[in-house]
Amino acid sequence: MSIIGYEGIAAFIKGSYPLGSRIVEVGVGQHPEVAHLLQNDFDVICTDITESGPEGVRYVKDDIFKPDMALYKGASLIYSIRPPVDIQDAMASVAKKVGASLLIRPFSSERADLKKYFRSFKVINYQGAAFYVYNDGYRPCYPQPPSWQPP
Repeated sequence: MSIIGYEGIAAFIKGSYPLGSRIVEVGVGQHPEVAHLLQNDFDVICTDITESGPEGVRYVKDDIFKPDMALYKGASLIYSIRPPVDIQDAMASVAKKVGASLLIRPFSSERADLKKYFRSFKVINYQGAAFYVYNDGYRPCYPQPPSWQPP
């Protein structure tokens, strides 16, 4: 079963970040749908704590609580689909350290308070997908695909 709205998340990323840039998915599990849609246009790395990951994507075992920072260095975006709240804080810390934006598609209304890492965030509702994008303004804040309309 696919994650609802994964096409919208991928479309937003494609229209918002430079093609060819590094993008890291944290906690991919067995749902690499977004990564599949991005991998031809970006340097996508999927991570999780298990030894092996899903087929058809570049997978590296990594624990976000003890991250291999080389995986994240130079990333434009770090994202996760339905991450537990405790992981969100660790993701924000890594994103802040490497200067990446952070996109979180929460499970229901679960969302960590990440203000200590980022000055601003925005709730995006794009093509049926609702998610949060955190950014510090050191790169264009919330670039918007041409067809983006405010919610």
